[in-house]
Amino acid sequence: MYAHLVQVLRAMHLLACWMLAGAFAGAAHAATDTVLRVQLNADIRSTDPGVNRDGNTDAVVMHMVEGLVALREDTSIGPLLADKVTQSKDGKTYTFRLRDGVHFHNGATLTSAEVVWTWKRYLTPATQWRCLPDFDGHGIAKILSVEAIDPRTVVFKLDKPSALFLANMARPDCGGGGILHPSSIGPDGKWIAPVGTGPFKFGEWKRGQYIELQRFDQYAARTEPMDGYTGGKKAEVARVRFMVIPDGAAAKTALLSGAIDLIVDLGVAELGDVTGKPNIAIEKVTIASLSGLLLQTRDPLLKDVRMRRALALAIDSGEVVRGTTNALSKPNNSVVPQTSPFYTAVQAVGFRNDIAAARKLLADAGYAGQPIKLLTNKRYTSMYDAAVLAQASAQRAGIKLDVEVIDWATQLDRYAKGNYQMMSFSYSPRLDPALAFEMVMGPKDTQPRKVWDNPAAQAKLIEAMQATDTARRQALFDDLHRAMLAEVPLIPLYNGLQINAYNRRIDGFRGWQAELPRLWNVRFR
Repeated sequence: MYAHLVQVLRAMHLLACWMLAGAFAGAAHAATDTVLRVQLNADIRSTDPGVNRDGNTDAVVMHMVEGLVALREDTSIGPLLADKVTQSKDGKTYTFRLRDGVHFHNGATLTSAEVVWTWKRYLTPATQWRCLPDFDGHGIAKILSVEAIDPRTVVFKLDKPSALFLANMARPDCGGGGILHPSSIGPDGKWIAPVGTGPFKFGEWKRGQYIELQRFDQYAARTEPMDGYTGGKKAEVARVRFMVIPDGAAAKTALLSGAIDLIVDLGVAELGDVTGKPNIAIEKVTIASLSGLLLQTRDPLLKDVRMRRALALAIDSGEVVRGTTNALSKPNNSVVPQTSPFYTAVQAVGFRNDIAAARKLLADAGYAGQPIKLLTNKRYTSMYDAAVLAQASAQRAGIKLDVEVIDWATQLDRYAKGNYQMMSFSYSPRLDPALAFEMVMGPKDTQPRKVWDNPAAQAKLIEAMQATDTARRQALFDDLHRAMLAEVPLIPLYNGLQINAYNRRIDGFRGWQAELPRLWNVRFR
């Protein structure tokens, strides 16, 4: 009871601080209407694109940097900093013609030299770029060279063709392959801040409080309509302030009071309190994220596939998803998102809930009630709720899951090192099924964060990454789904439903299946 009281008092103190800040900021808001305030449920990890990142980090960074190509609304890839992209007949050479008149935040003009510098930095292991394995030969193809042919032409040469080369380049978790000016790095080689080409530039980062971006007045917008991360962009507000408010109830109250303007991914628990309010708009968007339970297949207990199958039979996915999302999301035991055109009747087949069958498998495996530690966190309520509900569900079959709550940064580190038995986890959207499978598949010896290490399945994934025939890709994805159900390296639970809540004086904001907010073209009425 005392611990609960302390939590309540902390939440009240946090809310009071934000309301006080909002009261002072309100005067400026009323006078200029040029500061857009957006909630973050935790601070970002860095400002370096695709380096030491998480979803919040990506959300902020993608407003400051832009890549050669970007995701469109329909998940296809379109040009961004590139004016034109051509591919050689053998599929191993990509030539990018840069747009004219694009400037960096320091006023310098974008040339092929900065593209080469940026990509050489990404491909240097010391940078610790999140997506290096997808371009250095550990994935489907290796970048052999990046060369500037002239000030506006860059050529990438690969060792083999890859149907997903541009898609990987555009991934938000890779920082969108954002092109940087070398002044982003200090004379000592250490990161300073992103000097990119995006509609907003870095302003100020007060750790634990807020990250503020400023409008880039020299931004060179594309002429097409806004389309995903590409198309026309315009910074309609002078500043965007991402305000760190970890407590969902405090964020809700700040929205209702006008201290903040937008909550991206409002918690289910707060939805009822803002629904029907005349000054608040609610938007629900199905996104391609994946929430599920990861199983460490090298764990002494869980390396027995019978144990993993027993868990899949014992845990009622439908019950867990209903409880976690208040029945707003549908269960999905496939890695392929339900929004994907490759999600078919085969992908819809999932784990059945069968307690008797689970108990038989447990007996065959010699399970004697040993506890299995299930890691989760409270930064993301959905992960915690899924863990608790899975614990109760598994108990019916006699499986003892011990839920351990750790902080999010520690959980990310444990995930990256493969240091867990079970983990409640969520992946950011991967809009091509091959990328969705790739985020969970791979050799654990070199990529310990991967949960499914099966060379035969990996060979099929590589083929899916190279194939351009839709029917062949569908057959490969179906085979991978069936194999995943049989081996149970993870228990996918559901794709996300993002609830966005914002003050009605905001115009132009809309969510999309890639999840991250886009705050360009957003204005005050």
